[in-house]
Amino acid sequence: MSFLYKRCRTWAIAGIWLAAQAACKKSDGYNDVVSGDMTKPGVVTNVKVNNFNGGAYITYTLPASKNLLYVQAEYKINDQTSRQVKSSYYSDSLTVSGFAKSQDYKVVLYAVSRAQVKSDPVEVTVHPETPPYLLARPTVVLTRDFGGVNIQVTNTAKANLGIITVTPDAVTKKLEIVNQNYTNQENVSYSVRGYDTLMRRFGVYITDQWGNISDTVFADLIPIYETQMDKSRFQEMRFPTDVGTDFDWFIRYLWDNKTTAPGFHSTFPTSEPLPKWITFDMGQSAKLSRYTANFRGIDGSNNFLWSSGAPQTWVLWGRNTAAADEALPTDSMALPAVGQATPGGWINMGKFHLPAQPSGLIAPQYTNADLAYWNAGFPFNFNLDLPKVRYMRFQCFTNAGGSNDFFNIMELSFWGDPR
Repeated sequence: MSFLYKRCRTWAIAGIWLAAQAACKKSDGYNDVVSGDMTKPGVVTNVKVNNFNGGAYITYTLPASKNLLYVQAEYKINDQTSRQVKSSYYSDSLTVSGFAKSQDYKVVLYAVSRAQVKSDPVEVTVHPETPPYLLARPTVVLTRDFGGVNIQVTNTAKANLGIITVTPDAVTKKLEIVNQNYTNQENVSYSVRGYDTLMRRFGVYITDQWGNISDTVFADLIPIYETQMDKSRFQEMRFPTDVGTDFDWFIRYLWDNKTTAPGFHSTFPTSEPLPKWITFDMGQSAKLSRYTANFRGIDGSNNFLWSSGAPQTWVLWGRNTAAADEALPTDSMALPAVGQATPGGWINMGKFHLPAQPSGLIAPQYTNADLAYWNAGFPFNFNLDLPKVRYMRFQCFTNAGGSNDFFNIMELSFWGDPR
């Protein structure tokens, strides 16, 4: 399948993501003939335009026709695609959107009767501001990452965008789509991995829900070597300052390759507030690149999504010299800088936060997309300047439930370069 053909099919491939968007010609309830009055309605008057990024608001005065049902706008968003938008007679405005560029476009307005009789056309010119997908395109930054490329995009409009990554196919050498990230987040940063440490061309273009496509940003990069840390080498450790366990949920369950119960659970109930921490040995030194954390989700009939003991804010500590006990800093705002160590030698590997629900709902409410996002585990990158480490500490400062006295984790997986 060619790269160009795939570009045309991008939004079809999107599947569920696209289905959530408004279709160009969805069922609108205006199609039934509910009147035998074939009188042509009057035209809309006093038309005014207020442009915005990628579209325009159009207001007007409705005609005094008794059989008026709706006002319809017909327009082209680019050289190929036409759209229709309808607004009932209860409203004096409609929105036209999806335009490919910031330029003049003609929009034709019709008043339509209950017998589906159109008025004479009224033509209005709109000049949308720069569409969100074109606003995002200059912000694309591609940098080499462990196993591939890191992609950063700023979506100031928080619009529904597709960030599409392409790279040459190993056999055909033609550019092929290898990743499609659909999002409305303002600040986007993620990595596409699975590539050898050889020079490779990566490209990213931005598309929107109407099929508009930007030019492609290219970068020739050499991915950094990484492999998943061998969990069979992991061992739990226990120092006097470490938190205890409860419910037979032990530290060793954090690397049993299972994201279902049991996992690790700190002592509960307890009157001692967070922060609390645990210590473990990866069994080998490595320059870590990233990790994935899985937290307790739907467990039986109980819903723990974005609640209860799921860590909300935490810090990972590491060291390559023999692990030694030390009371870690208890103020998350007064930590040593990332890459710097405590007096006892524990290096701050990064402060991390639980991502919000994609739907914007508040727990215990959630959508299927929220659940899938949670179950996939949360990926986090390490700073590329960090040194090799072998011994790790997970320090939880706050939990998602807000009680801030305990925490639990189901699985931790690490990647990096142990050579």
